[in-house]
Amino acid sequence: MRRTMIGMAVVAAAAMVLTACGSGSGTASGGSGSDIAKATSVTEAGGMDALVAAAKKEGTLNTITLPANWANYGTIIKTFEAKYGITIDNANPDGSSQDEINAVKQLRGQDRAPDVLDLGQSFAIQASKDGLLAPYKVASFDKIPAAAKDAGGTWTSDYGGYVSIGYDPAKVPNPPTSFADLLKPEYKDMVAINGNPTQAGAAFAAVYAAALANGGSFDDIAPGVDFFKKLKAAGNFVPVTGSPATVQSGQTPILIWWDYLQESSVASQLPSWKVVIPSDASYAAYYSQAINATAPHPAAARLWEEFLYSVEGQNLWLNGSARPILLPDLVKDGTVDAAANAKLPPAPAGEVKYPTDAQQAAAKTIVSQQWAAAVGG
Repeated sequence: MRRTMIGMAVVAAAAMVLTACGSGSGTASGGSGSDIAKATSVTEAGGMDALVAAAKKEGTLNTITLPANWANYGTIIKTFEAKYGITIDNANPDGSSQDEINAVKQLRGQDRAPDVLDLGQSFAIQASKDGLLAPYKVASFDKIPAAAKDAGGTWTSDYGGYVSIGYDPAKVPNPPTSFADLLKPEYKDMVAINGNPTQAGAAFAAVYAAALANGGSFDDIAPGVDFFKKLKAAGNFVPVTGSPATVQSGQTPILIWWDYLQESSVASQLPSWKVVIPSDASYAAYYSQAINATAPHPAAARLWEEFLYSVEGQNLWLNGSARPILLPDLVKDGTVDAAANAKLPPAPAGEVKYPTDAQQAAAKTIVSQQWAAAVGG
């Protein structure tokens, strides 16, 4: 299970191209004497040097639900630790967006509460409304499209991709190329998604994509739920959390997941694994970065965000086959990792559209109400 990545379109290839200061108290100060726990920019934190010094003094960063093989996070974490001498404690690596929100609420005021979050956008929007997130604008904030961030800086889109269909050619000799294909009898007991769409992740995006492929729209996700009801009735749906492990075991020869995770997580373990973007639905989106409003290590949290949105951090996501939000700027400025960029799965032609915040919220409600009855828990 991983987070719901709802809403921000990944712009298509041409257009997408425990120390006293920090732990628990949230009162770390920068070189200028500013309260870093309240800093909304690196300037308010006293400048980059002051932010780095304060973060090093805290010595720890608490992350949550960041699998090592998810968008290159294993390398990202190691690079940050080596660069700044800060230890990252990554809790519940295989959890969901909802698990992240639960941890923020349940561990409030504790040293082990998450400092930073990597959320599906619908979860980020709700967390912002609930006052759980700290406003912070990274140095490159102005380069990020308006539709890909909260105007106040409580969340910012980070990396993304397309909902895709992956399959094992050894077990699927006639590969599916569309959602419609997945209903064929030959795919009995083969098709999975990455968890429960009321809680996780890519699973919600799979339902949204299925809706678009079956007469639905961003205003009407119900056809997506109906599709999976039909998939289950046909005997094709495998009710497990699809993952590289279930692929390797042969339990889920077909997996509906983000294209970059099919490439970086599954294909890295099973080189013969093939990936296609369904011909009847192109659904793309970004995840969102955010800082816990009561982060026990507020300086390290802000330094982490600056790192992720730097040229180095953006290229590290790119090396995980994900499309970083600042990819167009990297290409324009000549700072992109050209080899990694060339390896990205081809993006569908045409303009990529995305749901509004209101449409996402309504869709999430419908799925929450209908999924269990249609498919099961």
